[in-house]
Formats: sequence, structure tokens, C-alpha cells
Amino acid sequence: MLDQISLFENKATKIPLAEKIRPQNLSEIIGQKELLKKNGLLQNMVANDDFSSFILWGPPGTGKTTIARIIAQKTKSRYIAFSAVLSSIKDVKSVMKEAEFTLQTQNKTTIIFIDEIHRFNKSQQDAFLPFVESGAVVLIGATTENPSFEIISALLSRCQVFVLQKLADDEIMQILKRAVSKYKVNFPDDSLLFLATQSGGDGRKALNYLESVLKNLKKNEKVDVEFLSKILTKKAMFYDKNSEEHYNVISALHKSLRGSDAQAGLYWLALMLEAGEDPLYITRRLIRFASEDIGLADPNALVQAIAVKETVHFVGMPEANNALAQLVVYLATAPKSNAIYSAYSKAAADAHKTSHLGVPLHIRNAPTKLMKDLNYGKNYQYDPDCENSVSKQKYFPEKMGEKKYYQPSKFGFEKEIQKRLDWWEKMKK
Repeated sequence: MLDQISLFENKATKIPLAEKIRPQNLSEIIGQKELLKKNGLLQNMVANDDFSSFILWGPPGTGKTTIARIIAQKTKSRYIAFSAVLSSIKDVKSVMKEAEFTLQTQNKTTIIFIDEIHRFNKSQQDAFLPFVESGAVVLIGATTENPSFEIISALLSRCQVFVLQKLADDEIMQILKRAVSKYKVNFPDDSLLFLATQSGGDGRKALNYLESVLKNLKKNEKVDVEFLSKILTKKAMFYDKNSEEHYNVISALHKSLRGSDAQAGLYWLALMLEAGEDPLYITRRLIRFASEDIGLADPNALVQAIAVKETVHFVGMPEANNALAQLVVYLATAPKSNAIYSAYSKAAADAHKTSHLGVPLHIRNAPTKLMKDLNYGKNYQYDPDCENSVSKQKYFPEKMGEKKYYQPSKFGFEKEIQKRLDWWEKMKK
């Protein structure tokens, strides 16, 4: 444990605060109760010094590197750490070959920790496989990205995935209190809570904020929320358009609109736009929504969506944000129907099964004499010339029965569509 530090006597220290108070045992880690529970898989691996390959997946500042450091301190195995950002795959391959030699000559396994393993592309990750399979290497990877997308399936299938959760505000406060206890400074709970909420579940970020505050604190100065607000610069938004969160947030927008929650829809839209998301990407998804979740319940929804697409192209950002907000509210409050989506899905399934049946001769076009001689278009009836503009002829393939793919919902304009379908059905009979 660290001795108490006088803030005003030790300003020269260069070791970051997050490093000074980094836990030395799993029991000291705050948060991740499910992952680090007694007799849990990870806990047993560390206690027994018997490891199999695994991936630590979680947001920044949740304890991935700390767990790896603790393993490095506790294990009797050879342990080597790399950062995928700073190291080349050539460096890693060299160490893995040494690990293979160690296994063959000393019957010892080498633990290799790769921080930000997702930075290695899929072909580079292939290099790990033979060494993991042979037992020469126990691979421990840490990543903020979804392993399902960023780790090759062959490697992922050989690794346990341990998921670390974003830290709760009360857990961040415990970390901050532990840090503050090392300094001779009075830090009120409401000020610690302010720092915790600003950190967005990232313990390291919270400690960096605290360190920044402590370095700017004068003796006997009051540490209140107003003081903290002046010290901390405008925080970056917790959104990365190149990560899984990009897909999580667009999913949240889509589902909010499907649930007819205009207020939540506006929130998710604003989060994306303010974080710098491509407005055309959002627009494309909203156009899809207009057909997939609304369809003919409100045919004007697609018209509105296309109009906003033109607005985004013509006006650009940030002025187009109002048009996108207008569209989000319109789509959220429009009647919902997936009848068109369902109808097309059923028709597509049948099309795959029956494409060999071909088009009936009577509804084929016959622009040449040969085609006419082959009975293309023979006995075709021109519906506008028939009574009630209905010929009663068949339009499906000859060997395929009549199908009903589209079943209108009871909402919005589809009530009118149902009346039309019923009328045409009556005319055909």
C-alpha cells in the first residue's frame, strides 16, 4: 500500500495517479463482481496459476490491463506483454517461436498478453493459432471491441471470453476515495460524484480527471463542483463511429422509432450527430425504416425520408440536423406496419424455390414473329378493356398456386389498402 502523500510536497512525482493506486490483487479490484466472484473461472485460474487462453473484453478503464498485470505478478510461468499499437506482428512471432522452443526443451508454457489485440488484422491473428494449439502459448488478449467482429473465429473458438462491464458511479466513487485518501486534501462526496458521472464508467478517466484537479488545487482551496467545472475541459462524447457502439446506437434509434418514442428517438439522433456521425448514414437507415416499419400504413413516410435525404445533400451539417429531427419525430409518430417487409420476405422465399417454373405464356411479351408463333402472349386479356377492369386471368406461374403475401395491418392508410384489396378480390370472383 502507498504511504500517505502530501499533495503540496510531492508535485514533482511523475508516476500517474492511476498507476500509483493500481490494485495488486484481484480482491482489490473495484467492480466486475460477476467476473471476479469466488470460485469463478478467472479467479481459479489466478489462484491455481493454471491458465487457458482468454480474451478480456470491455470498455476503457474497467480493469483489463490491471487483471493482466496481476497475472504477471502472480504467475510462475514466463510472461511477456505486448501492445498491438506499439509492437509489430514480427516481434510477436519471434517471441512465439521462442515459446515453442521453451515448451519443447523445458516443457513450460509462455503466457503472452496482447493489449488491444483487435489492432492486429485477421491475417496477422492467424499467426497465433499454431502456437495456441500446440500449448506453447497461453494467449491473453485485451480489447475494447466486440471479439465477434474483431477476432478471427478460429482463434476465438480457442479462447474464453471474459466480459468486463462499465463501472457504475458508486464504484467510480470508491476508486476516487481510495485515491483521495493518499492526499492531505478534503474532497466532498458531491465533488467526487461529479467526477464519477463525468467519467462515463471509465475508472482511468476518473483518476486522470482527479489528478488534473489536484495539480491545479491551491492550498486550502475549496473543492466544489463549480471549481471542478472550471478545471475540467469539455469532455469528449462517449461514442465512436468506428466501433461497436456505432451499431448499438443506431439500433437504439431504430428501436425507439419502432416503439413510437419520439423523445428517445431525438436523443439517440442527437448523440450521433453531435459525436460527428455521418448524417447520410443516419438518413439511409431512416429511409429503410420508412419502408420496413411503416410501409403503406403511412405512404408519406418514405416521401418525407427522401425529402430529408435531399435536404442533407443540399444544406449539409449542422443545418440539416433540424430536418433529420423532423423526420425522426414523423417516423416515430407514424402508424407502424411491417406488412410490406413480411410480404416481400415471403415472396422472396417462394421466388428462390420456384424460379424454375418460368413465366406463363399468356403474360409474356411477344415483340417478334417467332415469339408469337411460340404462343407468347396468346390469350392475354387487357384488363382495362374488361368489365370493372378485371380480367380474372392468372398471373402466377402455371404450376404454382395463388399466394397471399401481403396482409395489411389495421393501422393508418393500410385500412384503406385493405378495402381496395377486398374490392378487387370481389371483382375477380
